[in-house]
Amino acid sequence: MKKKIRVEAVNIFPIIKNFLYSDNEIFLREMISNANDACLKMKTIYKDIYKDKYEEKFKEEFKIQVKINKKEKTIHIIDNGIGMDKIEIEKYINEIAFSGAEDFIEKYKYKSENTKSIIGHFGLGFYSSFMVSDKVEIYTKSYKDESKGVYWKCEGDPNFFLKEIEKKERGTEIILYINSLNEDFLEEKKIIKILNKYCKFFNIKIEFLGKEKIIINNIYPIWIKKSSELQDNDYIKFYNNLYSPDSPLFWIHLNIDHPFKLTGIIYFPKINNNLIFNKKSNIKLYQNQVFVTDNLDGIVPEFLTFLYGIIDSTDIPLNVSRSSLKIDSSIKKISNYILKKVCDKLKLLFKNNRSFFEKKWDNIKVIIEYGILSNDLFFEESKYFFLFKTINEKYFNFIEFYEKIKVKQIDKFNKIIFLYCTNQEQQYTNIQLAKEKNYEIIILDSPLTHNIIHKFESKYKNISFYRVDSDHIDNIIKKNISQKLEISNEKKEKIKKIFENEILDKKFTIQVENFDKKTDPLLITTPELIIRIKEIKKQQNDTSTYYDKENYNLLINANHSLIKKIVNEENTIKRKILINEALKLAMLSQNLLKGKELKSLISKYFDKLTYLN
Repeated sequence: MKKKIRVEAVNIFPIIKNFLYSDNEIFLREMISNANDACLKMKTIYKDIYKDKYEEKFKEEFKIQVKINKKEKTIHIIDNGIGMDKIEIEKYINEIAFSGAEDFIEKYKYKSENTKSIIGHFGLGFYSSFMVSDKVEIYTKSYKDESKGVYWKCEGDPNFFLKEIEKKERGTEIILYINSLNEDFLEEKKIIKILNKYCKFFNIKIEFLGKEKIIINNIYPIWIKKSSELQDNDYIKFYNNLYSPDSPLFWIHLNIDHPFKLTGIIYFPKINNNLIFNKKSNIKLYQNQVFVTDNLDGIVPEFLTFLYGIIDSTDIPLNVSRSSLKIDSSIKKISNYILKKVCDKLKLLFKNNRSFFEKKWDNIKVIIEYGILSNDLFFEESKYFFLFKTINEKYFNFIEFYEKIKVKQIDKFNKIIFLYCTNQEQQYTNIQLAKEKNYEIIILDSPLTHNIIHKFESKYKNISFYRVDSDHIDNIIKKNISQKLEISNEKKEKIKKIFENEILDKKFTIQVENFDKKTDPLLITTPELIIRIKEIKKQQNDTSTYYDKENYNLLINANHSLIKKIVNEENTIKRKILINEALKLAMLSQNLLKGKELKSLISKYFDKLTYLN
């Protein structure tokens, strides 16, 4: 019997093929989803019939089978679920987008929890098969007593063929005749890969019947269980199977029923400073154990997409093809819940197992830094678990460190100064000057350091960050204590002119200072502003050259005996030598002496050693 599919638009098939689904491999997920729903419906009916005696009365194993016939160019999806009779084929297959699941749930909504897992739009999902097929056949038989088998065929146009047939077993077999453009779907490896991607956790057993039988899915993944039922090893094993042979640092088990239903596991993996930022999420969205997408814009705060894990919810609205999210108010509530659970976990770890948290800090700090920069709610919570590591390898959260330095490291303008270094070896000289005053110095060496500094300074107006080598420590933390001037302002001007006459290199801005006698005669520093501008340019791949020029402050300690010797030296040649040799040593201390100048200095001192008595 030949009939027409009831659709308003004759061109429904081109729409399905070209626009409804963003990826043609989705067809297999939809086919398996429909088979899964059919089995769940059958299970629900049996449970309704047998009530509490279901387990002992009904022993049949529900399963879905997938096989390929390369010779016939077909893919077969077979289930032993509820099946369909002729009337149901007419209703659920031929009426595009009519939801068989919706009708079924309405009938059984007071009778079984299993109906919550029936997600079908059997009509529309089924027609995704025509994305890859020239022809689709259905052989099906309903569970109902005395029902006959039904054969249905369609060749990708509004016409279909329908007849009753003899079929012994309940259930459905769908045969897809793969078109010439999609014959790669006849390769076993590809089909197994797609099944693993979309169907790895379906709640009905899936078998791939190839050269050997392969069980595709784990029907009881750990995220559907209660955390009280699981051991640490269960979480680690699940992580190892999905992501990495390494152990995760820690994890968060999500489980909420109201005001929305959501379960899942989020893992914190080991991450170093070389984190690569991209849009693809490592957290995947499932709906009733069916993979939907790894594009979680809106539902998971962006910085958390670098973590690993699975989120499963029936309350996340999807588009009609179940291939992407529909953004609405519920999404924000879910996102805030996930954010809160992450914050709670980090605070709890820091509070209850601080030594563990400190040991793992270097592996998670970039994620937390990115969260601080991208999410204000997370930033507010971070003061309890964002750690500052000092050069003495001690850790403080923001509140603790602020309290520790607020008295000693406050300048005459009432700014609390956070001293930091990015490289302890390169900035050794300046670190020692700060240590002599018992100042605390933190290590900030991540790619996001200068963004983090800006964030804290913008939120807390009474603090400022300075790199220890951005100036002499007395200039960084200016105090009201007046120093005894051993050299008059006139003499300071004289010193400046002497050095300006000899040092013609424009990269140095000369400043004469009244430091103590122990401070080196010459110090080379890079202003904090220049440091930050260069770092921002580097992050943004800014190719402008204005700030690429070397810009340094040359600080002359007017109280040092060498400077006094230079000033008092009347022989201009000797004075020139003293100034240039002192400058080379200052440059050497900052790793600025290179090439010919470095070679010349080294050779000179080799010569001195050679002729040393």
